[in-house]
Amino acid sequence: MTAWVFKNRWRKTAAIGVAILTVILIAVVLFLNSFLSGTLSAKFKEAVLKGTDSLYRVNFSKLDLNVFNGSAVLHDITFTPDTAISHRLQQSGNAPGHLLELKVKRLEVSGAHPLDIWLHKKIEVALIDLHNPEIYISKNDDKHQPKKPADKRTLYQKISASFNLIHVGDIRLDGISFTYRDKSGPRPSVHVLKEVDIHATSLLIDSTTQADTSRTLYCRDIVARLKHYTGKSANGLYTYKINSMKLSTKTSRLDIAGVDVQPLALSEYLAKSRTDRFGLHLDAIILHHFNYRNYSRGKSLDVARMVLNRGEFSIFSNPNGPLKTTDRLVTFPNWAIRRLKMGLQIDTLDIKNLDVNYSEFKKNKSHKTGTVKFNAVTGRFLNLTNKTALLQKQPLATVNLSTLFMGKGRLNLSFGFNLADAGYSYSYKGHLGGVNLADVNTAVMPLGLVRFTSGRVTGLDFNIHGNQHLSTGKVTLLYNNLKVDVLKPDDQKGYATKDIKSLLVNTLILKSDNPDNGKTIPRVADVAFIRPKNFPYFKTIWLTLLGGLKGCAGIGKADEKAKNKPLTQNEQKEKAEALKKAQEKKDKEDQKFKEKLKGKEKSS
Repeated sequence: MTAWVFKNRWRKTAAIGVAILTVILIAVVLFLNSFLSGTLSAKFKEAVLKGTDSLYRVNFSKLDLNVFNGSAVLHDITFTPDTAISHRLQQSGNAPGHLLELKVKRLEVSGAHPLDIWLHKKIEVALIDLHNPEIYISKNDDKHQPKKPADKRTLYQKISASFNLIHVGDIRLDGISFTYRDKSGPRPSVHVLKEVDIHATSLLIDSTTQADTSRTLYCRDIVARLKHYTGKSANGLYTYKINSMKLSTKTSRLDIAGVDVQPLALSEYLAKSRTDRFGLHLDAIILHHFNYRNYSRGKSLDVARMVLNRGEFSIFSNPNGPLKTTDRLVTFPNWAIRRLKMGLQIDTLDIKNLDVNYSEFKKNKSHKTGTVKFNAVTGRFLNLTNKTALLQKQPLATVNLSTLFMGKGRLNLSFGFNLADAGYSYSYKGHLGGVNLADVNTAVMPLGLVRFTSGRVTGLDFNIHGNQHLSTGKVTLLYNNLKVDVLKPDDQKGYATKDIKSLLVNTLILKSDNPDNGKTIPRVADVAFIRPKNFPYFKTIWLTLLGGLKGCAGIGKADEKAKNKPLTQNEQKEKAEALKKAQEKKDKEDQKFKEKLKGKEKSS
């Protein structure tokens, strides 16, 4: 009996002890939740102040903390700059280039160890998840007084008094709304991005990572994704669209899918603008080893390899375009690269299956539009740069392209541009394979009022060297059975044939074959073209080649000569005479341009 009573009393005592211990633990947990919430909130806010030199403050309406599972939820978070301090920094010339503002309705933290924060000043977190955050970045006007010496301490050095270590396994920001305000230019601009997702892994701030250049913002990798971006140009003429964009800081790779630059409908565009009309579609753009750090700072675009994959690029020459009065040297590719405001270094640019179309409306001749097509352009650009140190080692940029001219004849092209030469020297050579001349009628009829009734090109070769003033070289056009119709506009039929002129051209001017029947050595044209200042780059290329094509066809000078045969004394004299004639043509073009300017001044 006594044993039974003792045993029963022990059970009651143990039950009471467990109950008391449970109550104590619950009280401790409730106290810790309450105490740690307040303590951690204070420490967090203090760390932000110290880490940003009091420029930024963080606030939230409530912190829900659960010490059992190491989770926390912050509500109504704001991360905002102190306007008074920001204004004071601007006045002293020591303001940062950008200001950041963040608003988040709910932030969830899991896998945390709050006691480590309190006892050891360590933040260890498995996951931070932000839902639909709003991010605002403003770029300030940088025209301030000379800046004071910057605080060179690392972020870890700034926060080490509050925390010894901060480690977060994963950070997820889904559904970001991003607004960028640029106040640095004469006209403030605003850019808005929506549907942005960011996933960062292994954020670590401690004494070992404060100088780790392999990390970005102390993260091992940051993957940013943008979906369904749409925007408009400031003048309203173009709409820009990007289907998706992905950047990984670990691989330094940028993938862009579905790029479109869409102009207004042609009639509406011509009614609103006098500039040429462009259109672009690309299935994909890939940038390998993209230096996103330099690009984000506005310093330079540095890419080891860029790929443009499948698409179309179209140009429509505006017939209402204004008369250009400046030197069109600005249209030379080597001029444009050297004058870029941002640094450029693209080691390799690959183009895969791009269709390029050039269209022009001849309002004073055919009253029709002609289009020159280059289908399935594939090629490689090397050494595209404007950096002085790189140009001293290698000043030459090269381009090798292969395409189907008018979708029919294989055309291989090679260009070279001296990016350091004061004379903007360049070269180009190419070979066009067999093509029926009737296949180019859709272009030459509206643009040149000529129709090929028969003929086949068996080969076209050219090799030209030029600079901003002069282009010289050789052109060889091999063909047979060439016949043409000279045309004039006809309101009902579209075109009418000038029968007598066509007869004279075919019988007295054009040569039907090259080489001539019974001969093996073809006619080769030595070309010389002196560029009038108002002629742009591609017009210069075309007119240089056109002089050689005409010569081979019988309209102009061309000689039968073996390939690579040295020039005779008479041929050297002919070359000098060709330069003289080129100067005469240039003078005539200059005179025409002066007359156009006079006509423009009178009309205005």
